[in-house]
Amino acid sequence: MQTQTLERLESNVRTYSRSFPVVFTKARNARLTDETGREYIDFLAGAGTLNYGHNNPHLKQALLDYLDSDGIVHGLDFWTAAKRDYLETLEEVILKPRGLEYKVHLPGPTGTNAVEAAIRLARVAQGRHNIVTFTNGFHGVTMGALATTGNRKFREATGGIPLQGSAFMPYDGYMGEHADSLDYFEKLLGDNSSGLDLPAAVIVETVQGEGGINVAGLDWLKRLERICRDHDILLIVDDIQAGCGRTGKFFSFEHAGIKPDIVTNSKSLSGFGLPFAHVLMRPDLDKWKPGQYNGTFRGFNLAFATAAAAMRQYWRDDTFERDVQRKGRVVEDRFQKIAAWISEQGVAATERGRGLMRGIDVGNGELADKITAKAFEKGLVIETSGQAGEVVKCLCPLTIPDEDLLEGLDILEASVKEVMA
Repeated sequence: MQTQTLERLESNVRTYSRSFPVVFTKARNARLTDETGREYIDFLAGAGTLNYGHNNPHLKQALLDYLDSDGIVHGLDFWTAAKRDYLETLEEVILKPRGLEYKVHLPGPTGTNAVEAAIRLARVAQGRHNIVTFTNGFHGVTMGALATTGNRKFREATGGIPLQGSAFMPYDGYMGEHADSLDYFEKLLGDNSSGLDLPAAVIVETVQGEGGINVAGLDWLKRLERICRDHDILLIVDDIQAGCGRTGKFFSFEHAGIKPDIVTNSKSLSGFGLPFAHVLMRPDLDKWKPGQYNGTFRGFNLAFATAAAAMRQYWRDDTFERDVQRKGRVVEDRFQKIAAWISEQGVAATERGRGLMRGIDVGNGELADKITAKAFEKGLVIETSGQAGEVVKCLCPLTIPDEDLLEGLDILEASVKEVMA
């Protein structure tokens, strides 16, 4: 396998190619193939970007048809037929059935673009600067989003430029199983001498992906919404990794029955791995002046085509989400058994997650790395997350066939047992 050119020319900043040092050539649904012809089951799915699998045939056909028609590919923020179709489909298939009314901002192609736009919009709309974020949160690595991201390894890579404009609060469970971290937040808000400037907004992930598959309780999320309402604070839900069906609902906040003021989506929004993001906002919050927040790639028409096709194919009724929830229970049950077996060997381990966003916390990054490396040797692509990489994390395609899902779980279990032996 020829990797010399790649190793010589690509920056040291690369990560995934270090964990999976092969040259991939093709992929379909939940299987990757390298240039030797070896197949791997994919429990990474582009870090949550390929919820509908690699080269999904429904979405591929929509893309090919659009290209064959000489449709607009790049058009800044021109109005195009593809944009209109996307917005109409989003409204009819996703927003209206959920009782949601949002305007749509297309800020640029990545998740961090969406977060930057969301927090800046909150500041413009509220006339206040402070953004409250949470321990172990990850919202991106551009400067504004990075100021709301907890992990030190990202925050240290700024060349010494200070990160400002945010205040960190403990996420649900951070203070221990029986402590409600929102008591602390609410006390600070009620004390004029607490040092906490009244926030313009709170930004939160309902399930923290990079942070280690930390799951916010539904009651905790409902209380957070009430606190925001009581104090005139906007609630931003970062649904970039947990959204687009990953937790078993299109929006991860649906489980709690809350209605955020602002929502960010990216990753699987295009459905096909094409860079795409949007910000959803309450209509009254649309305080932007024309061109006040822009970007060259803020209207990617190929992604409009595949995103609309994904919504029509998978979200017109609840069939797909029920199947995702079923598969989530399969992974949950198996992960609980694997975690229990690890604990029996004298290493405390726990399972957690929601839907098909799940992880096993094995306590330390060294053990987790050994498990994922062994799994890769056996033909499974799976990564780690958490503040020290201690969580083995499953983000398999939501469309994964049952036989591939079970085979992948078998490989993971066998890898754990070999490493622990």
